Amino acid sequence: MKNLYLDINVLQTVPSSNINRDDTGTPKTAIYGGVMRSRVSSQSWKRVMRQAFMTDSEGAEWLNSHRTKHAAKLLAGRIKKLSDGLSDEEALEKALEAFNTTKVKPKKDKKTGEYLTGALLQLSNGQLDKLAHYVLSHDELDTKEIKETLMEKSSLDLALFGRMVADDPELNVDAASQVAHAISTHAIVPEYDFYTAIDDDKEDSQAGSAMMGTLAYNSSTLYRYANVNINELMHNLGSTELTIEGVKLFVKEFMLTMPTGKENTFANKTLPQYVMITLREDTPVNLVSAFEEPVKSNHGYVEESIERLEKEYSDTLKLVEQPIYTGVLTTKQSNLNQVANTEELLDQVAKFVSEKVVDDENVNG
Repeated sequence: MKNLYLDINVLQTVPSSNINRDDTGTPKTAIYGGVMRSRVSSQSWKRVMRQAFMTDSEGAEWLNSHRTKHAAKLLAGRIKKLSDGLSDEEALEKALEAFNTTKVKPKKDKKTGEYLTGALLQLSNGQLDKLAHYVLSHDELDTKEIKETLMEKSSLDLALFGRMVADDPELNVDAASQVAHAISTHAIVPEYDFYTAIDDDKEDSQAGSAMMGTLAYNSSTLYRYANVNINELMHNLGSTELTIEGVKLFVKEFMLTMPTGKENTFANKTLPQYVMITLREDTPVNLVSAFEEPVKSNHGYVEESIERLEKEYSDTLKLVEQPIYTGVLTTKQSNLNQVANTEELLDQVAKFVSEKVVDDENVNG
């Protein structure tokens, strides 16, 4: 099957906010093009996308997973559910035996007494269920078969974002997606909100506030980018149908989710002003270089950012092949193939991916 990459480029204006902060509570920033930019880490956006997959799953096994140190407890629960005759202790013993056949060996926590893995381990519901069935149907556990079980039935987030298991690299899953840190298309200046809180029941003779502090924030127009290696996603999910549905969900949740930092303080949930999807056969292309020279304006950044992005898209065609599909959804104007709404964009993407995958399967078949 030929290479097939999906690029998604988003421009989104965000008001005063602190959606992703560092260890000091300050919004994350980056220096790009010689100036300070607002930054939102890729991991914070992937986190809310994972949560959205599970929220929208309606019980679908392939959309649910657990990233946890409590893998032994989760597996024991499934083992006990399948075999009512087992006690909690017996189910846990079988779960520990299964994990101990690999190099991921849960150890007893001195404080809680619970068996925990050394690092977070991501497992899909399908993998946990299949492993529970395997444990109950085999008197002797085979390391190779258990590892094969833990590599099958990936959830969408596991297939997209991958899994790294330092203790046992044979359990690693290569990520099918890359998500960039979002940065502002322009320079920003950090701002600070000084606040106080008054005690409603203080004596009249007591002056001043009960507490006071400062909160850092900024506002920005963000450039957001991610891509999906369709072939790798199909390899991880093992199904053409799930791959097409997974691509649609990835695009939808990347567009519509937002990290939740300080959301109650700022009510900063916005929607994108511009979304560009491309399907390419040669290489994914991040168009952030459109903003290496920061946008400068005193009448808003969105429209000039759109112009810069579409010019960069055209300029890159001198270096790479013409995409097999380009679609734009925007509240502004575009010189590219513009669609009417999110549903139409998702349908067009699914149609082109489906046709490409089926054509390649017919050729290879």
